[in-house]
Amino acid sequence: MDRNTDADVRIELDGAAGILRVSGPGLPVVELVRAPGTEPADHIPIGTRKAALLTLTVDGAPAVLRPARGRLLRRSYRVDAVVGGVRHRLVPCSYAESRLTRNGRRLGTLISTGDGRVDPEWLPDRGPEPLDVAVGTALAAAFGTGATPWWETLGDIVAELIP
Repeated sequence: MDRNTDADVRIELDGAAGILRVSGPGLPVVELVRAPGTEPADHIPIGTRKAALLTLTVDGAPAVLRPARGRLLRRSYRVDAVVGGVRHRLVPCSYAESRLTRNGRRLGTLISTGDGRVDPEWLPDRGPEPLDVAVGTALAAAFGTGATPWWETLGDIVAELIP
């Protein structure tokens, strides 16, 4: 995979206010906003995984956002966004990374620890389009990337139950 820091991508994240904006030269502007007055969850950069409390727009047009609930399995931390008939999915694939796909086709991996920075690794033969970069960056910045495998999470739960 080619390393690409996408220095021209601008990410503005205010987790306390629940506002995320991704922009840059040649990129559509992606905004993700949490409903005003909602209490943010500490472990989610945008503050919630509840779709009803989030509004996603791309260049001012509404888009569909479907974050999964985030439970035991890595796949339960996936986030789907549908923009103009194009489905982007961000799903954890390791402790730190999440894989980004467009209509089921892998584009690369993204890393974000929830600090408003996103480090992408795009597949060289599938160069992402500007929409892919903007939406993928927004999803990674808003929800973070990576997840613990189910067996480790289950082990932690069992260990907490044993006195």
